[in-house]
Amino acid sequence: MSFDTHQVFNQTPPFGDVNLVTADRPLLDALMANGVDRPQETLGPFGQAWGSAERLDLGRLANENPPKLRTHDPRGHRIDAVEFHPAYHALMRASMADGLHASSWDGADQGHLSPRGQVERAARIYAVAGVESGHVCPITMTNASVAALAAAPNRLAEWLPRIRARDYDPRFVPFWEKSAVTLGMGMTEKQGGTDVRANTTTAEAAGGDEYALTGHKWFMSAPMCDAFLVLAQAPGGLTCFLVPRFRPDGSLNALRLQRLKDKLGNRSNASSEVEFEKAFAWRIGEEGRGVRTIINMVQLTRLDCAVASAGLVRMGLSLAHHHATHRTVFQKKLIDQPAMRMVLADLALESEAMTALGMRLAASFDRAGSDEREAAFSRLVTPAAKFGICKAAPNLLYEAMEALGGNGYVEESPLPRLYREAPVNAIWEGSGNVIALDLLRAENREPEVAASVLESLMAEVQSLPGASDAARDIVLALQSPDAEAKARLVADRLFTLAATAALARSAPAEITEAYALTRLASPARMIGANDLGRAVKPLLDRVFMPI
Repeated sequence: MSFDTHQVFNQTPPFGDVNLVTADRPLLDALMANGVDRPQETLGPFGQAWGSAERLDLGRLANENPPKLRTHDPRGHRIDAVEFHPAYHALMRASMADGLHASSWDGADQGHLSPRGQVERAARIYAVAGVESGHVCPITMTNASVAALAAAPNRLAEWLPRIRARDYDPRFVPFWEKSAVTLGMGMTEKQGGTDVRANTTTAEAAGGDEYALTGHKWFMSAPMCDAFLVLAQAPGGLTCFLVPRFRPDGSLNALRLQRLKDKLGNRSNASSEVEFEKAFAWRIGEEGRGVRTIINMVQLTRLDCAVASAGLVRMGLSLAHHHATHRTVFQKKLIDQPAMRMVLADLALESEAMTALGMRLAASFDRAGSDEREAAFSRLVTPAAKFGICKAAPNLLYEAMEALGGNGYVEESPLPRLYREAPVNAIWEGSGNVIALDLLRAENREPEVAASVLESLMAEVQSLPGASDAARDIVLALQSPDAEAKARLVADRLFTLAATAALARSAPAEITEAYALTRLASPARMIGANDLGRAVKPLLDRVFMPI
């Protein structure tokens, strides 16, 4: 007698060939609430392409085959090159074809640069991040670099046409020989980290806007980019520079890659440690104004950090919901088990709030050039959104992983990769304390602006439970003699207040009320332990909703 001991049943089918836009009702509602008409039509083909099983598998391959540093060629010549798996190149090619690296600047007047189409671009970043986040790093920096290059109109004119190109040109050749370029950045040094004013890299003037840089950068992201925005000490103080991989004469610039960082996550993306040995650089902006020059770039990268983290959480929720829909436990589908319904609904509530706030924040960037109130909103809420969304993501992705049990913990599942990826956005472009202190500095510089933003948020949520308490907590903490010690309280409460206001614009009333009651009115309990009342069903119905 023989027995079939390997019959496979009650396993979840592969997640793939889904439309990451049209199946996401919270995203569609947030897009429409922020001025995007017919998002199913305008973004539907994009969502279908990025939700394909093939595209999702590229994310797996790119992370299973991380980049390799080649300091020398076979003949002993120094090349300082990084090699990537074909899957990484395929993802870069797709993202650049879709304009994620530059669509903010389409049609922008070089004399008066102002980002446009930020909401649609944010939706794309949100969807792509859940597929594969590592390659989004150079995509984000290339998009944001234009804001810094604006301080040097001659360099902007030279680089912008290639930045805006929809090609992907990975060849390691001088930028003027390429159809399209990418840009990275390197600010931190081992002795200073976040304290970039402690940088010791020096810049020696070589005539005009040309300089020679000597020093060591502890982190320089995406080292195969065509140029990097870096900070160095010029005679006039800390200054921003553009450092190309090749000198104007076509020879390799003196960027000596020391090693690639062995990171927890973000494995597909190369992050390097580099030495400059009188490396050629162009000055961007005035000497001594390096931080001011690069801060507009940092503001845009922080927006992407928040939106991408929301996208990671959305993908984790999607995988957990997919599993629960197909898995049977104790004679019921897992999605019908009351305890699991509460977990998934709570995850969905957090995801909806993050999505709503991410799109609302992107809209403020679009409107900032013509509306001072929106400009104030973007200045104050960007750090709060990055703080709240990025710090929450790892815990929420752990909960999504647990929803799959052991299947979610093994590397054949995408969830371990999403979980490892999640902390990076909270750490880079300003860790939690840095972001929270940035909020305090913004309030100290422009107290009337902070007050107006708080007033406008309260006007949107004043009837909801806990709103007035949250506003009071923020004001009292800001006025406290030990305000710095309460910086995280300010950031957390402002994030939650802003997320509630964003939900009020796009989500059903019962969902907004549930978020206010469980996040504003009282400290949130662990996922699955919050009383969401009548919001449970609509939250679960909206996770994957046929259009």
